[in-house]
Formats: sequence, C-alpha cells, structure tokens
Amino acid sequence: MILRLPAYLGVGLVYLYRYTAGVLFPGGCKYHPSCSQYAIDALRRYGLFRGVVLAGWRLVRCNPWSRGGVDYVEQQRLFR
Repeated sequence: MILRLPAYLGVGLVYLYRYTAGVLFPGGCKYHPSCSQYAIDALRRYGLFRGVVLAGWRLVRCNPWSRGGVDYVEQQRLFR
C-alpha cells in the first residue's frame, strides 16, 4: 500500500467535499462503493497521482447512461 503525505492531503480533500458540498447535494450513486469512497480507496492504495487519475476516470464513467454496479479499486485495469 502506497500512502504518502500528498495522498493524505487528497483524502482530506475528499472528506472535506463529503461534509460540505456532498451534504448539500445528496443523491444516490450508481456504483458501489460511492465515487467519494472509491477516490479515498484509490488515493490510499496508489498515491496521489494514480489515485487522482483513477478517481477522475470513475467520475467520467458515472453518467446518466452508465449501468453502474460494483466497482472496486482492486479490480481496476488502468495501472496493472
């Protein structure tokens, strides 16, 4: 598990989002885990750069035309 100081800052920003804007705009996520939890898991596992790339890719996939479903960070195929 790669976890460095910048990754901690990224996780902190996701938690800040969760408790500010996330509360103002509640909604159900099509994916499990939610996009913010996916971002936290990606940052903790892969560090800041790769975690941000994976979280961004997840946000791009989370759109009205996607099916959603179960999608864990461990199952990603982008950084193998």
